[in-house]
Amino acid sequence: MDDPINPLERTLHAARALVLADLASGEVAAADVVSMVEDSVVQRRWWVEQWPEGAAYVAGLVAQDVQDALLESHGRWPLCPVCGSGDPHALEVEPELGPDPHWVCHKAGVKVASVGSLGAATGGASTS
Repeated sequence: MDDPINPLERTLHAARALVLADLASGEVAAADVVSMVEDSVVQRRWWVEQWPEGAAYVAGLVAQDVQDALLESHGRWPLCPVCGSGDPHALEVEPELGPDPHWVCHKAGVKVASVGSLGAATGGASTS
């Protein structure tokens, strides 16, 4: 029990990092948004303590939590980089409750990127 980073904490840190990477790729990682991520991680810590088998789902759930919180305060995120015309719309996380979460565009019916890899799909956060 002296393991400094137990599996639950590792899972939560990984989920936090993935969602922060996606936020940073869209230059949305302001302090208030980072606080939304932290709030979600706190809530999901309790959730996964109650249901340890759900650990593989935490990254997708944190992404959805932050997306919902942003909708209320900042608007839709992340905007779809695939559809060049029509009304701007947000990507959605799939599966809603499952491992290997990814961002999808339901309009075009395509998987855009894994959660945490949005920058590569949108051209954001490039280090040139």
